[in-house]
Amino acid sequence: MGIGAPKDLSECRAFFLEPRHGKQRMYEALRAYYVEGRPSREIARAFGYSVGSFHVLCHHFRHEPVPVFFVSVRPGPRSQPKKSAARDLIVDLRKQNHSVYEISATLKERGCPLSPTAVREVLKSEGFAPLPRRLDEERPGYPRPTVEPVADARTFSLAPRTFSTRCGGLFLFLPDLIRLKVGRLSEASRLPGSKMIPAAHALRACLTLKLWSIERKSHIMALVADEGLALFAGLNASPKKSFLSEYSSRITHTQTTRFLAAWQDQVSGDELFPGDSFNLDFHSVPYYGEDPTVERHFVSARSRRQPGILVFVAQDADGRAFCYSNADLRKGEESEEIFNFIAFWKRAHRRLPRHLVFDSRLTTYANLARLDQMQISFITLRRRSPTLLKEIVLLPRSAWRTIELDVPTRKYRTPRIYEQTIRLAGRSFRQIYIQDLGHDEPTILLTNQHRVSPVKLVTRYAQRMLIENALSDAVRFFHMDALSSAVGLKIDFDMALLVIASGLYRLLARRMRGYSDAQARQIFRDLIDMPADVTITEDEIQVSFHRQAHLPILLASGLLDNPIPVPWWDGRLLRLTTYQGPPKGPNS
Repeated sequence: MGIGAPKDLSECRAFFLEPRHGKQRMYEALRAYYVEGRPSREIARAFGYSVGSFHVLCHHFRHEPVPVFFVSVRPGPRSQPKKSAARDLIVDLRKQNHSVYEISATLKERGCPLSPTAVREVLKSEGFAPLPRRLDEERPGYPRPTVEPVADARTFSLAPRTFSTRCGGLFLFLPDLIRLKVGRLSEASRLPGSKMIPAAHALRACLTLKLWSIERKSHIMALVADEGLALFAGLNASPKKSFLSEYSSRITHTQTTRFLAAWQDQVSGDELFPGDSFNLDFHSVPYYGEDPTVERHFVSARSRRQPGILVFVAQDADGRAFCYSNADLRKGEESEEIFNFIAFWKRAHRRLPRHLVFDSRLTTYANLARLDQMQISFITLRRRSPTLLKEIVLLPRSAWRTIELDVPTRKYRTPRIYEQTIRLAGRSFRQIYIQDLGHDEPTILLTNQHRVSPVKLVTRYAQRMLIENALSDAVRFFHMDALSSAVGLKIDFDMALLVIASGLYRLLARRMRGYSDAQARQIFRDLIDMPADVTITEDEIQVSFHRQAHLPILLASGLLDNPIPVPWWDGRLLRLTTYQGPPKGPNS
């Protein structure tokens, strides 16, 4: 049958019984069901539907007010109004040698915005080739970033001058940095360095990111022109983001461990880490990219498993500062990390930790038996299994006794407890069921301290919330969740810097009246985040803080009364003062 030839009877019949177009097939199937009364299973088989999808089709047909089968869909627009309206202007601007980005900015100013990609499409359709790369002097004048000098300690200058810095509060950390000889940490841990940026200078530059609450290394570019930041590190200019990102990747986990051990040695006389009791915990740093080396861990903030880096942290319960971290962990190594911390503490202090507090998921029952054999006291929780919950429910009311917690600020001060001795992994432990502690379900406390009163045990475990608060502060202020890289080895050093920075904040807080228990972000907001004027003379460097509401607290701390020599400033004195304002004239 040729083109335009009439169809025979069989072809006409097939047009209705074997429709090729979707809308026609739908129409014929529905007609056969509602008009001819054929069974749905037979219709579904005849027209190529599953029985379920045909039932859904019937449901939609019944609920659609005006079903459309044969009306053609209105075609969309065949032109692009925005491009058409701006076409002539785009061509005129290109004839003036403007790039697609400059043309896009001009169009936005004239009220007909187009993206650079759309501008490029218009120019291509008009036959314009891309512009050759131009020199900076050939481009139209517009604000450009300044070219800052390369960081080089050999060109560091202390020539007399005066300048203002946004980061004046950083200099409050210098007395402790000098007293604790933090520069020696780079030597003890053999951190990498170069002639341009020696190891001690690189350490101070990296530590500045944590002390000034800079979220990511790239954000240092907003402060790279600040002379105060460079003076703090002893450099002519602040290192750029490329150096800071590359530097941490050169540091191994062994060097990081030595770095933390050297820090422990330097602060041994400050009682920053009394070492009587420690809070231990894991934290999952979420990662949102794609990298085969990153494993999936449970992220409590999102209640799900996702790619991330698992970090182990230890906090001294009395000093309230982080004393240990490890981000070089892989799946299956979590339960053994507690013994890595014990070995680290023994190497650094020549004795075992006395007391550990952690939650139920930190290690295994077999490792609890190992801790008991090592005579290390611990407090932890047991998971609420159905068997234990059933046992608690079946206990008679007379088996419980009420205790009173000596915590005046606590809402639930009179919980009910039931004690018993159990055996796990071949060792005897003390188990305490606790009710009315403010939770819907009972708390099950497990410890190897058999002679300590229940009141002290419950109170001490409640204080474990200190590490939860510290982790929250670390996430929000020290930006613990801002991954420096997908590779755990790179953020391992970042976590070590967090340990040092948190310790320096705790030492500074001790000097400030009323701030001994304050978190780092409050100390930064009230005392550190303030500008200053810096005056360099032949004998000293004077940092004059601008007036602010919390300045009296700084004055009472004693930091402004004692100038100290700074080794990386050729021994020149650092003098912290308050800004006195311009000199007053005789008629003032």
